[in-house]
Amino acid sequence: MDIPSAMNFAVYILYSQKLNRFYVGTSDDPNRRVIEHNSGKYDDAFTKNGVPWSLFLVISDLTSEQAYKIERHIKKMKSKKFIENLVQFPEIIDKLKKKYL
Repeated sequence: MDIPSAMNFAVYILYSQKLNRFYVGTSDDPNRRVIEHNSGKYDDAFTKNGVPWSLFLVISDLTSEQAYKIERHIKKMKSKKFIENLVQFPEIIDKLKKKYL
C-alpha cells in the first residue's frame, strides 16, 4: 500500500459542459476522483447532475493543508473567470502556492 507523501496532494478542477459549471476538490489522486464523480458513486453529490465531468486543471505537488487552503480560496472567489484565469495566467497558481505555504 502506497502512503501519500507530504507533497502528494492536489487541487483538481472539473468542468461539466452539461451544466457549464466547474467543481473544485482536493485529492491525492485526481484521476481516480474524476472516475468516481462520473460513476455516480455518491448518490446525493452535486456532481451527479453534471456527468460527464472532464478534468479542467490540476494544481499538484501540494501538502494536504496547502491543498485545502487553495481549494477554499478558489471556492471563495465564486468566479468562473478566476478559474479560467488560472489556466491563462499560471503565475496566479504560483502566488497561491506561495501564499499558502
